[in-house]
Amino acid sequence: MALFLPLLLILMASSSNAGQWPPSPGYYPSSKFRSMSFQQGFRSLWGPQHLRVDNNAISIWLDQTSGSGFKSVKPFRSGYFGASIKLQPGYTAGVITAFYLSNNEDHPGHHDEVDIEFLGTTFGKPYTLQTNVYIRGSGDGKIIGREMKFHLWFDPTQGFHHYAILWSPKEIIFLVDDVPIRRYPRKSAATFPLRPMWVYGSIWDASSWATEDGKYKADYRYQPFVGMYTNFKATGCSAYAPRWCHPVSASPYRSGGLTRRQHVTMRWVQRRYMVYNYCKDPKRDHSLTPECWR
Repeated sequence: MALFLPLLLILMASSSNAGQWPPSPGYYPSSKFRSMSFQQGFRSLWGPQHLRVDNNAISIWLDQTSGSGFKSVKPFRSGYFGASIKLQPGYTAGVITAFYLSNNEDHPGHHDEVDIEFLGTTFGKPYTLQTNVYIRGSGDGKIIGREMKFHLWFDPTQGFHHYAILWSPKEIIFLVDDVPIRRYPRKSAATFPLRPMWVYGSIWDASSWATEDGKYKADYRYQPFVGMYTNFKATGCSAYAPRWCHPVSASPYRSGGLTRRQHVTMRWVQRRYMVYNYCKDPKRDHSLTPECWR
């Protein structure tokens, strides 16, 4: 019995947060930006035979032959970028479903990237939502990730939920159903992406690392693996906009930042649902991530 008691306590602690919804953030930035159809703002980038458009929604899928990806029709230098996404239930280990910003095609080997990635899972275990930021090649060659990972307070396979990135010259804010879960402030030009980026979505096989550091691989007996996207939003200053174009905000403050209530909600989520923070990882070389201690 004594051997089972620690395990029981761990299970009780991990399940105690299940289904707890965060307090209201009091402000809902997704309602401030107009939705667009896939055809209005995006195009297929790769695997077009694995992309299906249905009215304003799309499905992309991965099987043994290919995955699929799409890209915005224009680059941005700041903005609000969101999509409502529904994930596949069941065994999805090794599979990444993503919505992100990048300029890897413009700056190969030295690119910037801001990620929302859903890491596939095994039966009975929740998806992990990974947020990440790469700056000027830190995602190329020797990887220097800035990952923060979360479990969610709902089942993302049971319906569509809205996931968004607010990127301005001052900060990056990650949101889930208008709840801010992470704020990455600009502390220096060396640790912040400032070059124009495009908006992407994709589904692909990342068996080498996606699920429990590669322990579980994609199992194509369960193919196809499908990600569904709708309610696209991409609003802000495009790369072609005049210099006076003002960055959008995730709060009522035109200057950016979060309200006190949004901060309280974000801290609530991080205390209960964050499962990894690169700044708290003792195995990491934090001289490479100075924003953690400055």
